[in-house]
Amino acid sequence: MNDWDDIRYFLAVARSGNVTSAAKALMVNHSTVSRRIHALEEKHGVRLFERIPSGYKMTVAALDIYEIAIELENKNQQVSRQLFAQDSRLQGDIHLTMPHDLLAFCLIDELALFRQQQPDIRLKLSVSKGLRDLAAREADVAIRFSSTPPDYLIGQNISLLQHGIYANTDKLRLDKSVPIISWSGENSLPGWAQTHFPKAQVVMQVDDLLAMYAAVKAGIGVARMPCYLPDVLTESPVKRLPIEMPRSTWGVWILSHVDLRHTARVRCCREFLQEKLTQRKGLFAGEHSNYAD
Repeated sequence: MNDWDDIRYFLAVARSGNVTSAAKALMVNHSTVSRRIHALEEKHGVRLFERIPSGYKMTVAALDIYEIAIELENKNQQVSRQLFAQDSRLQGDIHLTMPHDLLAFCLIDELALFRQQQPDIRLKLSVSKGLRDLAAREADVAIRFSSTPPDYLIGQNISLLQHGIYANTDKLRLDKSVPIISWSGENSLPGWAQTHFPKAQVVMQVDDLLAMYAAVKAGIGVARMPCYLPDVLTESPVKRLPIEMPRSTWGVWILSHVDLRHTARVRCCREFLQEKLTQRKGLFAGEHSNYAD
């Protein structure tokens, strides 16, 4: 009989196609992954992966068990959620995930208050890029920007996001050829820039909202940003331009897995954050912008 860890290691390599990425996902050394895969193959006398220059490729034997392994993974996750769902204690760990800029500029003081109110609950924060899998309990409570969350998640849409066009008008002269800061992957002048600054040129591309804000503050260019970040920094020289933008279809959601709806500490944390985010609804809706003259 196989240990569940055997299946975890197999799936990590099958999904990533290489040992290094699998090790990162499993949070172990890459030599541990190689050793575990070799031991699994030796145990059953079958080759599961072909070693190729780009990494690991599944053999026919691996393909035959891949879907079964996924089913086992899903069942294991379900067991974990069902057990956790019965926990009625207001103590222990809660895995909480949200964008790092939202934590740093909008919610860190609120989390300090939550800790005072619930000293027996320990928060384990994940704020790096990428969505955490709530079905796999990579997080118990998530604050996400989303248009339509998956059906297996429950929660509340706090507000649709409002975007604005921002600039440091102390350092940047605005005209139709104003420099633009855009998102990485945008291969042409963004639509908003084509409409309002038809002669503009993209001078910088970024993959992070804080980097975009810092570039605007430095006077490098104009950018379209969700209002909550620049508007919360009231002492900043970055101002919203008097240009109307349509409301986004993406909202600020607070979510948890449906199986955890009765878990005491998850419900406590979710309801607390829902209240605090609702108090900041106007910020997400762009109602507190400091407009440029």
